[in-house]
Amino acid sequence: QVQLVESGGGLVQPGGSLRLSCAASGANFAIYTMGWYRQAPGNQRDLVATINSRGSTNYANSVQGRFTISRDNAKNTVYLQMDSLKPEDTAMYYCNAKFIARNYWGEGTLVTVSS
Repeated sequence: QVQLVESGGGLVQPGGSLRLSCAASGANFAIYTMGWYRQAPGNQRDLVATINSRGSTNYANSVQGRFTISRDNAKNTVYLQMDSLKPEDTAMYYCNAKFIARNYWGEGTLVTVSS
């Protein structure tokens, strides 16, 4: 069992930056592919970025070049650095941990990009 707790969301102006964190509890954090997903009101939950156990990353086209996902296995934490934020990045951001049939979600942290 893995519990995930997100933090770092908030209100930021367009062009600003935020860093999200996701702290994981439970064993074997390093084996999980970790990901960030987001869901805006009325929309489905979409992939933002993932990082696997070897550190390989994958990004949605809409955030490529603006967002950076990273992980610190010693701290059981995954991060999402978000730069050059746009109003369309406004959403609830969810952390995900996946390994074979195991799939865990956090409760989310809200990011609002507005002037």
